[in-house]
Amino acid sequence: MELPLLIKALILGVVEGLTEFLPVSSTGHLIIVGNLLGLNDDKSKVFEIVIQLGAILGVVWDYRARVGRLITGLNTRHEQNFLLNLFIAFLPAAVVGFLLHQQIKTYLFNPVTVAGALIVGGFVILWIERLPLRVRITSMEDLGPRDAFKIGIAQTFSLFPGVSRAGATIMGGLLAGMSRTAATEFSFLLAMPIMFAATLFELLNNHALFEAADFPVFATGFLTSFVSALIVVKLFLRYVSNHNFTLFAIYRIIFGVLVLAYFWS
Repeated sequence: MELPLLIKALILGVVEGLTEFLPVSSTGHLIIVGNLLGLNDDKSKVFEIVIQLGAILGVVWDYRARVGRLITGLNTRHEQNFLLNLFIAFLPAAVVGFLLHQQIKTYLFNPVTVAGALIVGGFVILWIERLPLRVRITSMEDLGPRDAFKIGIAQTFSLFPGVSRAGATIMGGLLAGMSRTAATEFSFLLAMPIMFAATLFELLNNHALFEAADFPVFATGFLTSFVSALIVVKLFLRYVSNHNFTLFAIYRIIFGVLVLAYFWS
């Protein structure tokens, strides 16, 4: 039986909010779940832009105090340095994404490539978790420009759907010497400029596809994405303060194998 469109919107909104800030690839999950629900046309791509905006606004609300300090303290050296580090980490993926956007959309946005990236990314996380890494940075405020650039390079790998933006930045942070909590929080803050830039880019390219009749569907997805992201960000930070990322790696591998089995059969 075909699900009502509003129910599909609710499902995808929850999927986006739950996965955007976890190292499991929200884009990969949206491609796979969207295909299963039969939502893979141009209008569906516009819907994904809306729910991604809902998720990023959820983390902005969670970190509104930190964002407020950044904005009001721009005349201080401390906040200027932190903003510079965010920009340095933001730049590599922004440049590569702008240059290769169309090629990525054309050739990589399909369930099989996403499943492959989920599996490979899972093994990479398992490998990083077994390295004898030394923690040098216990707060994202102490990050230096060189380490910010390393994280920015790591984030470029997330342009391949299924890799996970959160996963790439967090693993990049661990390799740069950050603690799990510091790397996770920096990935949240770094998500804001990269996702706002990507959302604006997509909105400009697809504004003609927006119609007033779609408002209830878009509003449902936006709100469910916003609320679920609010919840996940808090729970995820609590989790990483006492656990590593092995569980997410195992989930990625199992989910990727199941997706490959489903679409190949």
